[in-house]
Amino acid sequence: MRYAIFGDIHANWEALMTVMGDSQEQGCTHYVCVGDIVGYNADPGECLDYVRSLNCPVVKGNHDEEATQERTLDELNPLAESALLWTRQKLTEDQKQWLRELKLVRQVRDFTIVHATLDSPGSWAYVANRFDAMASFSYQFTQLCFYGHTHAPRIYEKDDTVRCLRDTDTTLRRGVKYFINVGSVGQPRDGDWRASYAIYDVEKQTVNIRRLEYDLRTTQQKIRDAGLPTILAERLALGR
Repeated sequence: MRYAIFGDIHANWEALMTVMGDSQEQGCTHYVCVGDIVGYNADPGECLDYVRSLNCPVVKGNHDEEATQERTLDELNPLAESALLWTRQKLTEDQKQWLRELKLVRQVRDFTIVHATLDSPGSWAYVANRFDAMASFSYQFTQLCFYGHTHAPRIYEKDDTVRCLRDTDTTLRRGVKYFINVGSVGQPRDGDWRASYAIYDVEKQTVNIRRLEYDLRTTQQKIRDAGLPTILAERLALGR
């Protein structure tokens, strides 16, 4: 069994299709999504329908949540607010209802998935360092948990202490817990513009985070054509 675990698609169709094609070439047999299918980019409905068609486990992200609401978005940054207001107009009621029904945390086989944190998944806090990871480890009851939200791939491991591994490929050690950020398909923020996702090989007990180039120019042009803020197109090339 090989799981392709992906998230933070953020309505980037070209990046999503690249990840899906690569996952098939890598022999992945199962799919899991850690949330934020929509937001920022120009293909929210298309990306959402594709993920639905996979019939795979999915958890809700903060953009998935806000895209289904009618409340104000004053607490968000202006770019996220503009994109979400636009996204709300593009999604059908059926698509919104599907997003509303997503759970915040799920267990899949022998591992857990969440978008943000395990200690308070609906508050959408960020796990950006080992101290943040400590809180989630306290609520992690499986050896392995995958998450997203920061748009930067990270592997945290916990034995007698918590550390962030330098390598984004790892062989799981017995008796050690792992809290793994799979990075972002559609809007990486670690200085590398390429799409990111993880492969979990159950038999080999390995996790590998892959980076893939995609048709960036097409995605950028779609953002401009949709009338979304131009900076959303520009930032993609910077990985920020």
